[in-house]
Amino acid sequence: MSECKYNYGGQAVIEGVMMRGPSAVSVAVRDPGGNIHLDYRPLPSIFKRYPRLNLPLVRGAFALYDSLMLGMQALAFSAGIASGEEEESRLSGSAIAGTIALGLLMGIGFFVILPNLLAGFLIPAKHNLVFNLIEGAVRITLFVSYVFVISMNKDIRRVFQYHGAEHKVINALEAGEGLSIGAARPFSTIHPRCGTSFVLLVLLLSIVVFSLVGEQGWFWRLASRVLLLPFIAGLSYEIIKLAGRHRSKAWSSWIVAPGLWLQHITTGEPDDEQIEVALAALEPLLADEAGKGQAL
Repeated sequence: MSECKYNYGGQAVIEGVMMRGPSAVSVAVRDPGGNIHLDYRPLPSIFKRYPRLNLPLVRGAFALYDSLMLGMQALAFSAGIASGEEEESRLSGSAIAGTIALGLLMGIGFFVILPNLLAGFLIPAKHNLVFNLIEGAVRITLFVSYVFVISMNKDIRRVFQYHGAEHKVINALEAGEGLSIGAARPFSTIHPRCGTSFVLLVLLLSIVVFSLVGEQGWFWRLASRVLLLPFIAGLSYEIIKLAGRHRSKAWSSWIVAPGLWLQHITTGEPDDEQIEVALAALEPLLADEAGKGQAL
């Protein structure tokens, strides 16, 4: 197989995998009877509607929004198929937006406000650098602990196995191997462009960025944490993209190392049926790209 010209990626869903290509998104899910269902649609990228948003440090936050919307749609589809209730597998745009908003509020409360409060019990905020180091350490500890605890659930472990299947298939594609279960099986479940690496980089960069804000009152300190998140997400997005283009460089390895370590928790070794589902999600995207290439 020739080297792919686009960075494919996606996420695990309930009993399936979502894959994202340059112009389409595909979700493959196995139903209780063992059949694979496919949901294939054009990619509704916000950058196509608003090209001016595709600017360095700006596009990261909007790319995250795009990913969240696609992820929620894919999860809704997979939940319907996996439960045998396909007709209930669609969510309205308002329902998806509401779910994302609620999730963001809960995430801000648990990973932004709570670490700040806990750090305040340990050291006065006037010791800005030390305070931010402690706050960041608490935030990362909470996140890693949360991921570890949910990984104990058997249903989440299956999702993490599909996560591993997604990475194996993408690694095989990028290595120029044939797309088959046997070809993908030997590859790693770890991938440097994983969203897990992105989230952990956001948490690490937040320590640096928040330290530059200086001493503030309690209210404005919390407000600054929330208001600076889009900037930190945008900066993390650019760093991940840059590291992906320079994988052979030592500095790139250092940047992605924490995220790669965490992927040992968020991915699992998949079975052949799970790899088959990941392949089923990727194949129509490659066929679409090949068809456009022939048309050109």
